[in-house]
Amino acid sequence: MIAHQLLLLLLTLPSPGPTAALPFMPGNIGDMLGLSDGVGDGRVLHRSKRGWMWNQFFLMEEYTGNDHQYVGKLHSNMDKDDGNVKYVLTGEGAGSLFIIDEKSGDIHATKRLDREEKAMYTLHAKVIDRRTNREMEADTEFNIKIHDINDNEPKFAKEIYFASVPEMSEVGTSVVTVTANDADDQTYGNSARLVYSILQGQPYFSVDSENGTIKTALPGMNREVKENYQVVIQAKDMAGQMGGLSGTTTVSITLSDVNDSPPRFANHSFRVTAVESTEVGGAIGRIKADDPDIGRNAEMDYSIVGGHDMFNIITDQTTQEGVLVVRKALDYEDKRDYEFRVEVRNTYLDARFVHGLQFKDYATIRVTVEDVDEPPVFTRNPYVIEVHEDTAAGSFVGVVSARDPDAENKPVKYSIDRHTDLERLFNIDSVNGSITTLKALDREMSRWHNISVVATEINNPRQTTRVPVFIKVLDVNDNAPEFAMSYDTFVCENVKAGQLIQTISAVDTDEPLVGHKFVFSITPANPNFTIVDREDNTANILTRRGGFRRREMSMYFLPVVISDNDYPIQSSTSTLIVRVCACDSRGNMQTCNPEVLPFSDGLTTGALVAILLCVVILLMIVVLFAALRRQRKKEPLIISKEDVRDNVVSYNDEGGGEEDTQAFDIGTLRHPEVMDGNKMRRDIIPEMLFPYRRSSPTKDHNGDVRDFINGRLQDNDSDPTAPPYDSLATYAYEGSGSLAESLSSLESGATEGDQDYDYLTSWGPPFKKLAEMYVAKSLDRET
Repeated sequence: MIAHQLLLLLLTLPSPGPTAALPFMPGNIGDMLGLSDGVGDGRVLHRSKRGWMWNQFFLMEEYTGNDHQYVGKLHSNMDKDDGNVKYVLTGEGAGSLFIIDEKSGDIHATKRLDREEKAMYTLHAKVIDRRTNREMEADTEFNIKIHDINDNEPKFAKEIYFASVPEMSEVGTSVVTVTANDADDQTYGNSARLVYSILQGQPYFSVDSENGTIKTALPGMNREVKENYQVVIQAKDMAGQMGGLSGTTTVSITLSDVNDSPPRFANHSFRVTAVESTEVGGAIGRIKADDPDIGRNAEMDYSIVGGHDMFNIITDQTTQEGVLVVRKALDYEDKRDYEFRVEVRNTYLDARFVHGLQFKDYATIRVTVEDVDEPPVFTRNPYVIEVHEDTAAGSFVGVVSARDPDAENKPVKYSIDRHTDLERLFNIDSVNGSITTLKALDREMSRWHNISVVATEINNPRQTTRVPVFIKVLDVNDNAPEFAMSYDTFVCENVKAGQLIQTISAVDTDEPLVGHKFVFSITPANPNFTIVDREDNTANILTRRGGFRRREMSMYFLPVVISDNDYPIQSSTSTLIVRVCACDSRGNMQTCNPEVLPFSDGLTTGALVAILLCVVILLMIVVLFAALRRQRKKEPLIISKEDVRDNVVSYNDEGGGEEDTQAFDIGTLRHPEVMDGNKMRRDIIPEMLFPYRRSSPTKDHNGDVRDFINGRLQDNDSDPTAPPYDSLATYAYEGSGSLAESLSSLESGATEGDQDYDYLTSWGPPFKKLAEMYVAKSLDRET
């Protein structure tokens, strides 16, 4: 093993201790040499003495030379300097950072090394026979430790720190500790040994040179004088010696507030103006004391010294102002000037500063009341007035009064807000405010009337005041009592005398002061029923006898007189309807139908059956008679030629529709001269068969039609209700010269006997019935 066969020769330094590393300086005294038995000066190092770390090299970081940096030399006692031994290096950085001369075993660093990046490298060395490529020495591990130099300056974690310390703190009060870090080796030399100093911030603060703690250095620092400080702290390595590296940081220190300043009024006298119309609770002004403290230390509380009846002061927590408010209504005519003192004090006190200082202040407030034009003021609010319901229209109800509170005492007029008196039941005198009735009042319709009376200054109508007036309508006994409900009363046929059949009660819309007291009574001579007053506004209806029969009387009407006890006494008569019903033995109603009666004692069952058979036979005869009448042959409509009445003949013949141009045209009546004389109607006997005909009237004979139309035209022109536009009126006035002549058989020029109806047989089946009627009569007449 190389570790067993290689020895380190210390040429100039004594042997290190058992735990110290060999201070190896490459190229100087730390070359590693392989020895067999000893060295040239006769000193022999035995293997048993291996107390130092023989397998460690030291290499200075940040090498600045142009050549490769020499590390050390490996040598094996197997090397006979004949060139057959080959040294091989493996491990961290082998071949890149570290190279070895295969023949001589010299190790060099090829690059500039930084201890802060990597402080130690572990490598492996072995010896190989060049000819056989066989390992002559087993793999041996050794370390190369990078030796530190002062190449890193101290660095703070932050570029700027923020800290605070209470104002007025004592000297030496700790503020904050700031520390720096040095990347150099802390265990070697002074490269990482730091010393702190203050570059800016004196004489207010100081810093501990060893741990970087900043402390106050000046007593009585006042935040109200100066609040913020910028302190620059330096950290220097090499224990602060010349040539050491340094780093700085800034510390922003703020003095936090303490309650060391009392509140003070800048002006100890304030003048406030308030109008007399200010509402209770309304603000009339603000005052403010100054306190240089901030936050909770500046919170203040205002109060009136000794209190005040008319005013109060409250603290606005947002602005720390004292708000003056009105406690009672102001009156310019009563008092115009007020004066009082106000105290302000801190709500939070610091015990360190309360001695020797008064943390409160006083100021005087003068309030001047200004006059305003006030609306009228009623003597009462509200008014409650009572009036009896029988008061006639125009009667006095009550009076309201208002006055102008201003010094001028302007006149006032009164009115009723009609929105509160929609039925117009009341009126008010605009001058003296007396209220009267316009209509009679009825308590049963409305017990209270709530109206609003408005008082208005005559000289300034905008100044108005409203007051509610509650009018209570007092009761007068003007209503008679009546039944409380509709009673369904019945009496059993098998009832006995003295039996209770109904309990009645009454109601009265009046409300007497002593309560209702009703008296019930009936005619004493009533043979069927009697009444018993129960003295509790109810009464019992009892039977005076028994043996009621529905067959004799199914319903009784019992008049009951109900009277009250108020003045004047009112009474009414209510009728109780008592039905007679069939009941079981327990008195439960079974039926009250008066038609369902038991058989009479005078009729037997056989007689009733006979009566029923007669009714059935009669019904059968009526049905048979009706059937026979339907089967009888209908007689002709025209029975006798002497019958001179107008006859209407019905035809069940469907017309030809729109294509039937030969049907009767109403235009014949309206335009007689346009009538076609050759047209023949198919629904009646053609006129050409009649021997007597009237001649057509000429235009000269149409004067009555013209007069008729002109008269109607004149009536429409003079009618004031006629529409304001032209209208067309059509009249179906026949006139006196119609070519259709009279449709009645009266005054006809020919008699029925002079006509020949044979032509009807040629008109086809639709007129067969008509032909049978008239042709047959004609033959009989000839015979």
